[in-house]
Amino acid sequence: MVKTNKSCEGKVAIVTGASSGIGRATALRLASEGAAVVAGARRQVELDTLTSEIESEGGRAVAVAGDATEEPFASELVERARLDFGGLDIAINAAGTLGPMGPVIDLGHDQWDSVLATNLTSAFLGAKHQIPAMLERGAGSIIFVSSFVGYTAAMPGVAAYAASKAGMIGLMKTLAVEYGAKGIRSNALLPGGTQTAMADVMADTDEMRELVREIHALKRISEPYEQADAALFLASDASSFVTGTAMLVDGGVSISKT
Repeated sequence: MVKTNKSCEGKVAIVTGASSGIGRATALRLASEGAAVVAGARRQVELDTLTSEIESEGGRAVAVAGDATEEPFASELVERARLDFGGLDIAINAAGTLGPMGPVIDLGHDQWDSVLATNLTSAFLGAKHQIPAMLERGAGSIIFVSSFVGYTAAMPGVAAYAASKAGMIGLMKTLAVEYGAKGIRSNALLPGGTQTAMADVMADTDEMRELVREIHALKRISEPYEQADAALFLASDASSFVTGTAMLVDGGVSISKT
């Protein structure tokens, strides 16, 4: 029998970092598959544009602007999911920053703290409030947008970024074993090079962009929608027996030596 229902029909999702890049693409993808989306990020205008786009296609979405490093914001996102849409089934924790680039010895303590707060602490705070709401529904899927950087490869000048993204994987695995028996799956998405504003900062010349493309086995970097498709897999029942996984969606950069 051919299934005609959308893969996230009736589900409610929170997406942080939703104003741009992978977060934005994932919010759009989940909405296209029937999920009601609570979109969170710092920038209200960009969020309003996103939710208008979702609604114009017949979807449901609400924008909540705030700072993902602050616990009240994590709580507010969950409350909006409950109040506006009835609960929470999916959480995409995609808020992130590259931070300043340079050698570790030149990295300020405050700069280190800022990157870890944005990338790792925000993920912890999100999960802390998302899990109780998912337990109310009897199941849920939490996805953390991590990176191959700090996991399968090291790159100079991004120590705080690499440490924070590696830390997300440890958090993800712990949640998988703590809450798997209660129906909550926890996974991480590890993108390779992806065409986002962050990528433009990291590779800011034609020479650097060509180098980044060449280190991938596919000899290109991904578009945000390709990462969103992978996030959809982890969010949906198509991955019902997948938990505790750091899923590389990296165009082969982790294995390429050519």
